[in-house]
Amino acid sequence: MKNTISTETQQDALSIAKATQKPGQTKEQTKLIAQGIEKGIAEYKKRQKAKARERDKLRKQQLRVRNQQASAADEMDDGEDFSLPQTQFTPVAWAAIALLLLSWLGFGAYILL
Repeated sequence: MKNTISTETQQDALSIAKATQKPGQTKEQTKLIAQGIEKGIAEYKKRQKAKARERDKLRKQQLRVRNQQASAADEMDDGEDFSLPQTQFTPVAWAAIALLLLSWLGFGAYILL
């Protein structure tokens, strides 16, 4: 299958080639440089499409696994356990709470004085 290069890509490549044109460079040389840039852009687009396809496949696979795990958990759940999940604060959360309380205390002391 022959990859056709869009006119927009060709124009972009030609404008880039003209922008980097050296003094004394012929039109043929500039045209060859533009063709090389076109091929580079086409190759880049092709690789990005392949990466996007792979990311999409991985995302779909993860979604399938997540759905399978959720359905398996639903099957195992008999509805008798209604306890709330226990939350645990991390050291970062405790530090944030401490800083917040310290700032409130400082603001209160400032208001009182």
